[in-house]
Amino acid sequence: MDVLSAAAASGMRARIDVLELLANNLANAGTAGYKSDREFYSLFLSEEAAGIDRDPARMPVVEGRWTDFSQGVLKPTGNPLDLALSGEGFFVVQSPSGPLYTRNGAFRISRAGRLETAEGYPVATASGRPWNLDPATPTEVSAEGIVRQAGVEMDRLQIVRFDQPQGLSKRDGMYFQWLTPTPPQPLASQAEVRQGHMEASNTGGAEVAVRLVNVMRQFEMLQKALTLGGEMNRRAVEEVARV
Repeated sequence: MDVLSAAAASGMRARIDVLELLANNLANAGTAGYKSDREFYSLFLSEEAAGIDRDPARMPVVEGRWTDFSQGVLKPTGNPLDLALSGEGFFVVQSPSGPLYTRNGAFRISRAGRLETAEGYPVATASGRPWNLDPATPTEVSAEGIVRQAGVEMDRLQIVRFDQPQGLSKRDGMYFQWLTPTPPQPLASQAEVRQGHMEASNTGGAEVAVRLVNVMRQFEMLQKALTLGGEMNRRAVEEVARV
């Protein structure tokens, strides 16, 4: 394959990857606590598409993704079991596969008295003991994450932060898993718990729409370049045949 066609095809492949990323961000624009993904590009050397001087051609590629952990807007809900974090940190929940971390604080109290997520994952306490809450008793949560019922302190929410949050891997959109051997660091009082609030997704719908249009235009331009490369190759073959 000639350099022009190879570069155009590689660029189209990269834009398809970006379109999938943007589509996932747009689909989760209404998911509380969702953190948008972004891409970073790189070049790889292609021996198959060497130039006239036979040096390997440089082809564009989406090398990987990174997650934007910036805080979304905190919106009031009026539900006392909806919790949001203002500042750096994550709630800790216990799943069958181990601890998960989330900014989605849409919690509930089970019949067994556990504070849990909509999926039934127990919310971790600072003490490590299970919750013993009364579903019928109003619940108060302080800015420090202390949970009280009828004025009695029941426990404190476990909230953690990460020195390198890019070590987190996404699980089911709003959850993250820590994959590196270094344990997360306790978050003390840097993050303020806001009761009756939810953190909206940090995906900007307008920004995603603009990027979608730009990527589609780039894809169309690369498609035309690929068509042009094919036409040039066809004419070259026809000219050689005449000779």
